[in-house]
Amino acid sequence: MADPARRHLLILGGTTEARALAAALADASSSAGARVTSSLAGRVAEPRLPAGEVRIGGFGGPEGLADWLRAERVDAVVDATHPFAAVMSRNAAEAARATGVPLLALRRPGWAPVAGDRWHPVPSLAAAAELLPSLGRRILLTTGRQGIGAFAHLDGLHFVARSVDPPEPPVPASLDVLLDRGPFTLDAERAVLREHRIEVVVTKDSGGAATAPKLTAARELGLPVVIVERPPLPAGVPVARTVEAALAWWSAQGPDPR
Repeated sequence: MADPARRHLLILGGTTEARALAAALADASSSAGARVTSSLAGRVAEPRLPAGEVRIGGFGGPEGLADWLRAERVDAVVDATHPFAAVMSRNAAEAARATGVPLLALRRPGWAPVAGDRWHPVPSLAAAAELLPSLGRRILLTTGRQGIGAFAHLDGLHFVARSVDPPEPPVPASLDVLLDRGPFTLDAERAVLREHRIEVVVTKDSGGAATAPKLTAARELGLPVVIVERPPLPAGVPVARTVEAALAWWSAQGPDPR
């Protein structure tokens, strides 16, 4: 049962930043006695659990999330989901508007190209699939298991897909799966590209250091990289680029007015 005497922060998580925010607030001196709940979508079989209280599973759309915010007396929400979790971000924005609960998006900056990069920005996985035949025949897919189906129709290409859990059909006819979880080292990424004779890398613009070494390895080998651009955040939602900025925003929400 919710304690009306404690401020309550909901972190929509699953990312490195979400876990870091929950860990910082788990310290009583930082949280000032607040209740912090982290919510995970449950799409990974064995997720890395954050510190503190955790719930796993969906809310049932924006209406279900709004009901949960009211029932649990949530004072603020930090949307620290993956930059490509567009549906959850929309649901959070709608629920926040419906309940009047303050909402912040915690998003690490995207990657930026440097000299020597051969990047091909595209707006979607479908656009990436359309471009691939013109770039090479052996493809490293690092778009997550749920995105692999976008490439299932491509014949004549060989895919090496890396994901935390095995992908489900549809998948490309010629496919090797590497089950692995970041962070990845530069030496390891060099080895993957060479051992699998990769000609093209496909990735989402997730940002962050944990999976960035593949970009350096691709640059060293002169490989093209297809970068799927991030979907836009819902209009009007303030954005923090660091955990420290999110902590400052939470502190600025002030004491529980109830």
